Amino acid sequence: MTEPHRNRATEAFFGRRKGKPLRTQQAAHLETLLPAFRVDLVSPAPSDIKTLFAQPVDRMRMEIGFGGGEHLIHRAVESPSTGFIGVEPFINSMAKLVGQIEAKGASNIRLHDDDATQVLDWLPDSCLDQIDLLYPDPWHKRRHWKRRFVSPVNLDRFARVLKPRGLFCFASDIDTYVNWTLLHCRDHAAFEWTAENASDWLTPYAGWPSTRYEAKARREGRKSAYLTFRRV
Repeated sequence: MTEPHRNRATEAFFGRRKGKPLRTQQAAHLETLLPAFRVDLVSPAPSDIKTLFAQPVDRMRMEIGFGGGEHLIHRAVESPSTGFIGVEPFINSMAKLVGQIEAKGASNIRLHDDDATQVLDWLPDSCLDQIDLLYPDPWHKRRHWKRRFVSPVNLDRFARVLKPRGLFCFASDIDTYVNWTLLHCRDHAAFEWTAENASDWLTPYAGWPSTRYEAKARREGRKSAYLTFRRV
């Protein structure tokens, strides 16, 4: 049976694709640099996705919706032996990160500039050590909650591509989305919450560089939660 075509009406997990007009250099980065880093989803995924990188890597990590890219570029420079796949459909954010990759020589990053579910469905089983979903769009209105990326179908996707004991890390300053994620992961047989006390989920991850979204939340008086779930 042919899989139904997915579109913005059925799986609209992200919002707008483009903001302000790109500067000349940013547009040039997208045209000349992005193709070298883009994951080729047309070809079948290699059985060992570490071969996506020219240099040897011993771990694989995926960040969904990397926004301004502050966290992704920080982690890539911090951990050169880890291969990263970053997904971000917002063109302006992608242009910003590509420039940072060139400036810092982070050759351990591969990119996808569209829907993250396309990458998740392309990846082979049990290939990722960690998935990061940091400050995703909360889709505040109740009628839009179906667009939240944390959902039973996407947790199924996470469970398939994560290695046993692999991690799903989620950060948000929106209480309703934090509770939503806790409930969905609680009800999914493949995940267990690793927190042992309140400080575990109120304390930023080790080496956390913070992001502009987090800074905005703090300015507006909101606290962040940092949830870690283990693939059982």
